Amino acid sequence: MRYSRASSLAVAVVGLLVVAACTEAVVARGGSFKTQYLAARSALEAGKYDRAIAGYQALLQDAGVMEPRVRLEYSHSLLRTDRYLEASQQARIVSQSNDVSTRLAALAVAGTAEHELALGALARGERGAAVKAQLTSAAAAFDLVLKQASVFDPLGVLAERRSGIAASLKSL
Repeated sequence: MRYSRASSLAVAVVGLLVVAACTEAVVARGGSFKTQYLAARSALEAGKYDRAIAGYQALLQDAGVMEPRVRLEYSHSLLRTDRYLEASQQARIVSQSNDVSTRLAALAVAGTAEHELALGALARGERGAAVKAQLTSAAAAFDLVLKQASVFDPLGVLAERRSGIAASLKSL
């Protein structure tokens, strides 16, 4: 079963909303950083993902305390452009955060990206260890998110993905 980009968006958006609600307000680090952040965020919200990616990449160099949030939004932008490997890598960095909400939001994005990578490989007929590792990693991420915070899955998208992963793993 192939999941839609809308499902991926739902997972990522829920994560971002929780992070935005739980994260301190943007720290004023000068108009330049704030202006660039707002431009990248606006591009993300408007669906101009390539512009958002470029903006977030530039911001990461000087993000300071905002680094986890900037990197999470960057990973979400990558997810939306089907750059699943990069999205997973960036989200996994954020998943090391000490903030529980940030960590869980990042795991939702990473799990979604890894699941999409595995689905693509399965569609190409691949059934090897790499596919199994992607599915296992996505499942572990979803398990943590679902266990710790049901707010990240109000529509059951993660639970549905997790169920699909279990079926895929059985077939390998």
